[in-house]
Amino acid sequence: MFVTPAFAQSAGSPGMGDFMGMILPLVMIMAVFWFLLIRPQQRKLKEHQDVISKISRGDTVVTSGGLIGRVAKVVDDKELLVEVGENVKVRVLRQGVSDVRAKGEPAKAETK
Repeated sequence: MFVTPAFAQSAGSPGMGDFMGMILPLVMIMAVFWFLLIRPQQRKLKEHQDVISKISRGDTVVTSGGLIGRVAKVVDDKELLVEVGENVKVRVLRQGVSDVRAKGEPAKAETK
């Protein structure tokens, strides 16, 4: 009927080993996410920003809206003038460019 004193004393409060046993798997999962998901995404974003910053006149670009055209003029650090058809030019933000298809030779200067 009564619990022996030795049996009653064995059920103590959780110690530091239990806490580390719970935290260690969480830290390992975070490390796996960092190396498999976050780092490659950051690297890809940095490469994309480098490509966008190096766009020059004559390059063939694809916008995020799906337009494909040749860069007619670099307006400033944020805008491009893209020729999408014969005598059809569209101003596009650099951040709206999703891909640079082909590096081209600079177009001939327009005379006005």
